[in-house]
Amino acid sequence: MDYRIKEQTGFSPKVGELVSMLEYTRAVTLADVEGLSTEELDYLADGHSNSIGALLMHVAAIEFVYQVIAFENRDLTERELEQWIVPLELGDRARNEIRGHSLDYYLDEFKKVRDRTLSLLESVDDSWLYEEGQYFNGVIYNKYYLWFHVVEDETSHRGQIRILKRMLKS
Repeated sequence: MDYRIKEQTGFSPKVGELVSMLEYTRAVTLADVEGLSTEELDYLADGHSNSIGALLMHVAAIEFVYQVIAFENRDLTERELEQWIVPLELGDRARNEIRGHSLDYYLDEFKKVRDRTLSLLESVDDSWLYEEGQYFNGVIYNKYYLWFHVVEDETSHRGQIRILKRMLKS
């Protein structure tokens, strides 16, 4: 694991630094879930918590949504929303529907989404990071913020995963 934020080959300088952050964040998440069984991935601490598997799918869903917003400047289509709504919202449906998958299933989803992210980021330059958009509620953002949020969201949910793993051991 590399503990340096630095430019990456194939990306403009600041985009490469962003990629460095995305990849470090993902490497730590992958290390934290390494070797988990399906039963551990499905564990629910109580009737209101999310499983590790659901949290992993949520992380992938957030990254997918931000791909659409950042690169296509649009909301999800009905088909995309149908595919991602459960992991996006978490809650009761996720507790019931995101179950019974091996770690490889989640890792495959992570890889598919991340590979597309990296491919898309190769096509932009540093100025793209500062392009602005506006949420439906009028709040203005730039694309750098969107990708900061992807990192922040994964880090936050990784904290939840670590708590669930400790609960599994007790």
